Amino acid sequence: MSEKKLLTLGHSPDPDDAFMFYALNMEKAIDINGYEFEQILNDIQTLNEMAIDEKLDITAISLAAYPTISDKYAILSSGASMGYKYGPLVVAKKDVSLDELKNKLIAIPGKLTSAYLELRLLLGKDLNVEVMPFDKIFEAVEAGSVDAGLIIHEGQLTYSKRNLKKIVDLGEWWFDKTKLPLPLGVNSIHRKFKEDMTHISNTLKNSILYSLNHRKEAVEYALNFARGMDINLADEFVGMYVNELTVDMRENGLKACKLLLTEAYDKGLIDKNPEIDLV
Repeated sequence: MSEKKLLTLGHSPDPDDAFMFYALNMEKAIDINGYEFEQILNDIQTLNEMAIDEKLDITAISLAAYPTISDKYAILSSGASMGYKYGPLVVAKKDVSLDELKNKLIAIPGKLTSAYLELRLLLGKDLNVEVMPFDKIFEAVEAGSVDAGLIIHEGQLTYSKRNLKKIVDLGEWWFDKTKLPLPLGVNSIHRKFKEDMTHISNTLKNSILYSLNHRKEAVEYALNFARGMDINLADEFVGMYVNELTVDMRENGLKACKLLLTEAYDKGLIDKNPEIDLV
């Protein structure tokens, strides 16, 4: 029997990413085409930085980070996180207008995150921000060390348990403006794999399809990565970010990605607007 080819696969320690790659942790759930996947779990800002340093074969990245690494990585058509009329939130202890928010200190989960790029598209280029781990942002807002927080991941559902106000939902804002889903994370693969890219892409796509077809077991597995969520909330969160656009972003998803990067480039928020060639 030939030896399996080991690939590193970076993703966030979140229910939606865990759900997508459930099949890779099971013996013979899907045909893995002679590959073996070493899953590396890190927050999205760290994964973006690891991709810049070319430390991962395949990894989730923020779409906002793609212009920085487009010469080294291609984007897979599967594995994208897109919010359809929902997305990252800005929360605060009291209501503030968007004009007032422009002058507030906002906690963000990383300067390379799509959420931060989208916030700058909405509010303007020069914001007063403090970078911190995404799971510390609620505490900072509650403690008053920042005026507002940019919330990603499961915080989009759990914020209502806290005494905080939703100031804006970036997914709602983007849909009202474009009628398109809001691109957040995408899966990327190092260009060194060349002709193997399609085989690897299909393997990962089949893992997503397996989870969708074995939803109950896959959500139970994903619950291991859910902070402060019961199985019903975890299932709801997975449903938000693992859907038909995750299986294949297709024309609508690709259109949304291109439009977001084009608008960011036109406003001077990113240095280049690379072509997106989907695998």
